[in-house]
Amino acid sequence: MTQTSAIAVDETLLAKVEAIAEQAGSVILDHYHGAPQMRTKADASPVTAADEAAEAVIIPALQALTPDVPVVSEEAVAAGHVPEVHGAANPSGRFWLVDPLDGTKEFIGRNGEFTVNIALIEKGRPLLGVVHIPALGTTYGGIVGSVARMRREGVTRTICTRDHPPDGAIVLSSRSHGDADALDSFLANERIGGHRIAGSALKFCLVAEGLADLYPRLGRTMEWDTAAGHAVVLAAGGCVKTLDGSDLVYGKPGFDNPHFVARGRSS
Repeated sequence: MTQTSAIAVDETLLAKVEAIAEQAGSVILDHYHGAPQMRTKADASPVTAADEAAEAVIIPALQALTPDVPVVSEEAVAAGHVPEVHGAANPSGRFWLVDPLDGTKEFIGRNGEFTVNIALIEKGRPLLGVVHIPALGTTYGGIVGSVARMRREGVTRTICTRDHPPDGAIVLSSRSHGDADALDSFLANERIGGHRIAGSALKFCLVAEGLADLYPRLGRTMEWDTAAGHAVVLAAGGCVKTLDGSDLVYGKPGFDNPHFVARGRSS
């Protein structure tokens, strides 16, 4: 069990965060089965009423669960609500990173590959992550160094990344984003066994579950896009590194990520 100054990061906490993500997912599905209400944010990315409704579930629930831990959430940040995650205002270095609806384009396109992402960060490193896929009724949860699991149709099982297949890695790429030429260049020295396209943080989960081996992201992402999936991959025995081999860390100015690659155990 990992211990912070105010909260035990254990399976009890993980179960509570999974429940929060699933509650938000239920709200998202109410919108998914109706007519999407969409507008464009200042950065030209889309946001729907479902994003905002899910965030309205998650933020108060996390604040009630851990009153002293700041919550950084995508839509709140877009509205100018950016809590202090460093320095005297937050000496523990712990904060929640939330994407209430990752894969808004997948949501609008109705392909089911959108997620609810909640991660707990401490001093720049993921400790715990939950990725819930409402349309698939599936939840991935992980505590780094402790447990990695998936629940579907009431059945929970342990997950882990797999060794690099002898016939080559299965590579994941984004359904809605990406640079094909940059990806081809990056993969030039990799042994590739196949490709798969998926949306949102589902790609991290496929690596964590051992259904794929390599997820290079060579385009723009924000920390709330990646933190929960990153935690699940770490918990399942994989890694997430920047292109120079450094660990991907959190709490950076502006919350922008560099390019990175998520890998299974030996890939």
